[in-house]
Amino acid sequence: MAFFDLRWQDFLDILIVAFLIYRVLMLLVGTRAMQLLRGVLIIGFIGAVANILELRSLSWIIGKMLGAFIIVVPVLFQPELRHMLEELGKGHLWKVGRNEEDIDLRADQLSKALTYCQSQRIGALCVLQRDTSLKEVWRTAVMLKADITEELLISIFWPGTPLHDGAVVMDQQSIVAAGCYLPLTEKTDISRWYGTRHRAALGVTEMSDAIALVVSEERGEITAAVGGHFSKPLSEAQLKKICSHYFSFESKETNFMDRLREEIQQQWAGGDKNV
Repeated sequence: MAFFDLRWQDFLDILIVAFLIYRVLMLLVGTRAMQLLRGVLIIGFIGAVANILELRSLSWIIGKMLGAFIIVVPVLFQPELRHMLEELGKGHLWKVGRNEEDIDLRADQLSKALTYCQSQRIGALCVLQRDTSLKEVWRTAVMLKADITEELLISIFWPGTPLHDGAVVMDQQSIVAAGCYLPLTEKTDISRWYGTRHRAALGVTEMSDAIALVVSEERGEITAAVGGHFSKPLSEAQLKKICSHYFSFESKETNFMDRLREEIQQQWAGGDKNV
């Protein structure tokens, strides 16, 4: 049988190709290229049905369309291809673990943004999503899927901007959404100094395993809420430690298959705004 004719080189070849496909998909998840993948799958499915039913004209048209992708893809997705080549040059394509530089950068950007809001007495509420999904919270908010940067976070919470009253929900990769309205805690034994922002932080941590970081505009303090309880006011070093721990934590929801499945579900549901 042909199976028993396989050489050890063939198994090595399969492993290398599978690893390359895996790493390329890791870079594509969360980009516009996933939308292209959705379109190719739809066209391929229609083409397969056309071949089975012997619809020659439709099969010919789809065959020409798929052939045109060879020219169209490099033009439409030049930024993604450039990013992929940059990652290959940096050696990130071959790394199985996380990029420590990216982890430190995200933690630094978040902690700097909250520290700036503290110094300027700007109220802020950041919810760090963990294993429990917060889709019910951010599905009606303004979807961003943006990089975590100090400037963006400050501009969101700046007084007078359209999104400054709501919370920001982020995961370990990006700012998911802004202008999120959270459920308020039903506790009656909390301090009267806690306003709506703090009650919302307690509420979201009671219903999930998320971490909520709150900047009080009245007292100029930063506190963390976990499991329906507040911490004492955090120093800058403590805040940075919490952020670093969050972005480096190996959550079961952040592995590749979960990210890929969520991305595909979002694409087939009609895009991020409909999730």
